Amino acid sequence: MARFTLPRDLYFGKGALEELKNLKGHKKAMVITGGSSMEKFGFLKKVENTLKEAGLEVTVFKGVEPDPSVETVMNGAEKMREFEPDVIVAIGGGSPIDAAKAMWVFYEHPDKTFDDIKDPFTIPRLRNKAIFVAIPSTSGTATEVTAFSVITDYSQKIKYPLADFEITPDIAILDTDIPNTMPPKLVAYTGMDALTHAIEAYLASNRSRFSDSLAKESIISIVDNIVASYNGDEEARGEMHIAQCLAGMSFSNALLGITHSLAHKIGAQYEIPHGCCNAILLPYVIQFNAKSSLSRYADIARLLGLQGGTEKQLVDSLIDTIQKLNTLLNIPSTLKQIGVEEDKFKSTVRYISENAVLDPCTASNPREASAQDFEKILECAYYGKSVTF
Repeated sequence: MARFTLPRDLYFGKGALEELKNLKGHKKAMVITGGSSMEKFGFLKKVENTLKEAGLEVTVFKGVEPDPSVETVMNGAEKMREFEPDVIVAIGGGSPIDAAKAMWVFYEHPDKTFDDIKDPFTIPRLRNKAIFVAIPSTSGTATEVTAFSVITDYSQKIKYPLADFEITPDIAILDTDIPNTMPPKLVAYTGMDALTHAIEAYLASNRSRFSDSLAKESIISIVDNIVASYNGDEEARGEMHIAQCLAGMSFSNALLGITHSLAHKIGAQYEIPHGCCNAILLPYVIQFNAKSSLSRYADIARLLGLQGGTEKQLVDSLIDTIQKLNTLLNIPSTLKQIGVEEDKFKSTVRYISENAVLDPCTASNPREASAQDFEKILECAYYGKSVTF
């Protein structure tokens, strides 16, 4: 038997924030946000006003940082316990939504510690005190529809992907007016994050006909729209906002692979944005995984209408397409080009590799990978060498 889990309700399109009025009947809403961009462009105020119109008392927790920390999560959970909301509304990029998911856990279960829930599927039952509404401002993480939350332990310089269907939001609102506020670099990084989600979901061990269909639709739409979105086309921005959500629905159920295992560890260690890590690593990971999954990658190449007389040629075309997208989006092709110093790389590559083996995404990768394999992949991604092992 298999499982496929999504939010109960998903509202999408221009002006979708108005659907917050459906929360009428609830009493208190705590809004979690990073703050700056959503406040600057008026979306935070619109959320507050709409909730108040629906009769809810509202308080706002601002200032969730990029790559939210354990400390921020615990602070937010404490504020929740003081206010006692029956609705948690998270608006912003992946960071505030991920942080709010983790705050939700400790709001409902104050006796738990971070160590109690950092392993996959160890989160206790939620919705005893509140439901969760997610409103993404970026088009990449798809955390508004997933069972994941990435929290950083800065003392260890490790990102922990919390994983449990309990933290899948109850309601997702994709207002396609919001992503028009993103600067081009953020469009590039989040868009390639979404493409990585869709491709890895199509290869992951828990894939199904449901997840495959969503992954394929997402891949086509992202490749068709990401460059135009980067160049500011509003229609393409709207298409990307939907496409990344489709990818999220897919990978939340199919799971992911070692591009993400490595990106989780590299991002914290070298302070590189998550989507940028994925964009750099993806071609090298495809080369590694193709040894056992050539036909699945070839399927993606055919789906995109790429050229190749053999499956290997098709996979080479897929890798070339990803590399060309990175170039058009001004994303470096190696870790060295992004600015990671060689001495630092050499001193940390083993630590990163050993921790990547323990990442939850490693278990669902289509090809088994050891710490030694991770180290070799990272060396290729640092120096720009082909993965041939």
